[in-house]
Amino acid sequence: MPDTATPRTLRLHKSDNVLVCIDRVGDGVTLAEGVVSVDRIPRGHKVAARDIAAGEPIVKFGQVIGLARDAIGRGSWVHEHNTAMTPSEHQVVREPDMESFAPLPESERATFEGYKRPSGRTGTRNYVGILTSVNCSASVARFIAREAEQSGMLDDYPNVDGVVAFVHGTGCGMADQGEGYDVLNRTQWGYAANPNLGGVMVVGLGCEVFQIGRFKKEHAIEEGPTFNTHTIQDTGGTRAAVAEGLKRIAEMLPAVNAFERQTIPASELVLALQCGGSDGHSGITANPALGVASDLLVRHGGTSILAETPEIYGAEHLLLTRAVSDEVADKLRTRLKWWDEYTGKFGGNMNNNPTPGNKLGGLTTILEKSLGAVAKGGHAPMAEVYEYAEPVASRGFVFMDTPGYDPVSATGQVAGGANMLCFTTGRGSAYGNKPVPSIKLATTTDLYTRMQEDMDINCGDVLDGVSLQDKGQEIFKTILRVASGEHTKSEALGYGDSEFVPWQVAAVM
Repeated sequence: MPDTATPRTLRLHKSDNVLVCIDRVGDGVTLAEGVVSVDRIPRGHKVAARDIAAGEPIVKFGQVIGLARDAIGRGSWVHEHNTAMTPSEHQVVREPDMESFAPLPESERATFEGYKRPSGRTGTRNYVGILTSVNCSASVARFIAREAEQSGMLDDYPNVDGVVAFVHGTGCGMADQGEGYDVLNRTQWGYAANPNLGGVMVVGLGCEVFQIGRFKKEHAIEEGPTFNTHTIQDTGGTRAAVAEGLKRIAEMLPAVNAFERQTIPASELVLALQCGGSDGHSGITANPALGVASDLLVRHGGTSILAETPEIYGAEHLLLTRAVSDEVADKLRTRLKWWDEYTGKFGGNMNNNPTPGNKLGGLTTILEKSLGAVAKGGHAPMAEVYEYAEPVASRGFVFMDTPGYDPVSATGQVAGGANMLCFTTGRGSAYGNKPVPSIKLATTTDLYTRMQEDMDINCGDVLDGVSLQDKGQEIFKTILRVASGEHTKSEALGYGDSEFVPWQVAAVM
């Protein structure tokens, strides 16, 4: 908006010494609380609500987000040029609110139309997935999927959402044991078992470290109508492997098509919570609104998975207080300690996380970013903490240890069993997921308007008076509709084929 208009600001907590600029601010403008700006300040950024002494904590959300490098005068722009990181230390007392989040009686729970699998789990989509044991078989998997999609072979199978290749850049040049192998193994099995896949094929080269035979043995997988494997070397080369893959998919399609949607309680939904391209509005609009939807799902007996460990750094105390046991709390502390050591090996630190886009959107430190990111998880008790791609067996709100990089993080959540995904964004992340539909939530009306073909829900109207409770209800209802088959914007655009990105934590040899 023009600098001459009266800009809006927002105080998030009575103890804050900064205000958030909802609109762009020019210098010399009188703002709320009689603050007169002395700088031009972009929207989503912070203005000092009072004089802040050098070394004094900068407080937003009622929490410390950094220290003033030098004295900051009232009305000044507060950002990375005058803000320093500070160690995050908090006294934690566990106080999970078990009573408020007791599941509703089954008769009061929402429902959706999903695919019931023989495993007992429920899918929201019905894809045929082609997994690869190694990067060397990636092209063959893509060739098979492309030919299956373009040949017309799916025309007679209306219940099949498509054939998608999940390719990756590893599977060889790695140790055949240890953390790196275990992570890939869990991820591959998690996708093979995800209820949004009605049928699965695994294609290998033949000589790689990640052997298909070992994979099947370790997970007690039997080949049958909806699961089969082959390798390029044993089949006779690229063209033969593609032909064999198409033959096997043709044989698989009748069994996959036989799955039909039926009414399922919302307790069968497993929701992955993601944010990307965050800005100064994320922690005010889309993230807390998604937190309301997450809490609603928990009340309806379902599961929501918060992730991105580097993006809860500095705000972990807000999760630790919600842990249902000391054991669960200690699991989160252990993962955070692992991350400190992991980043330190490569000369980094956890405050390297905010991206240039995050900073341009108003986020100054990882502490500030994390406070907004944690809001996606609502307020329900934290029932469990999982390692990357570990099967999520608990109901309720849980945490999964993943990187903050969205495709890698979401891959872990889907491998853990997520059948739905909600993704908030302030800068405009272009993202979709197969086999799990991704609902995109815009933090501002401006972003929603500019990228309306990509964004499913506008959370910017929270700044215009729509309550977080009402917006959370809107998100929850959208989750139910999409779970029942309604397409998201990213599905309409065709996103999802390139978003399978397993976390590579081991040495490449």
